[in-house]
Amino acid sequence: QVQLVESGGGLVQVGGSLRLSCAASERTFSSYAMGWFRQAPGKEREFVAAVINWNGGLTAYTDSVKGRFTISRDNAKNTVYLQMNSLKPEDTAVYYCAAREKFGLEYRTLRYYDYWGQGTQVTVSS
Repeated sequence: QVQLVESGGGLVQVGGSLRLSCAASERTFSSYAMGWFRQAPGKEREFVAAVINWNGGLTAYTDSVKGRFTISRDNAKNTVYLQMNSLKPEDTAVYYCAAREKFGLEYRTLRYYDYWGQGTQVTVSS
């Protein structure tokens, strides 16, 4: 069982930045696809970003965060990051880290992932 622990959420003003971290307990972390999802009140959980190869060279983003968010991984620390810049009120949500044991193509879907973190709240105030 892989444990995922998110951190770095908080309250930030419009235009500000936050960096989320997700630490994994798995020693073979580099073979895992990692994703970030978010869920706003009253809405379904949605895909934000994913890193889908071992060295972080292959990434994907939902259109609304392209150019503002960057996902990266540090295999030596078993950690994936989500750098969020130019934050907007519509980015307010609980952000979840997710992991899958093998790389594949359906990384934008919830069912693709095997493990989930507990979530961290991001609030962008105007």
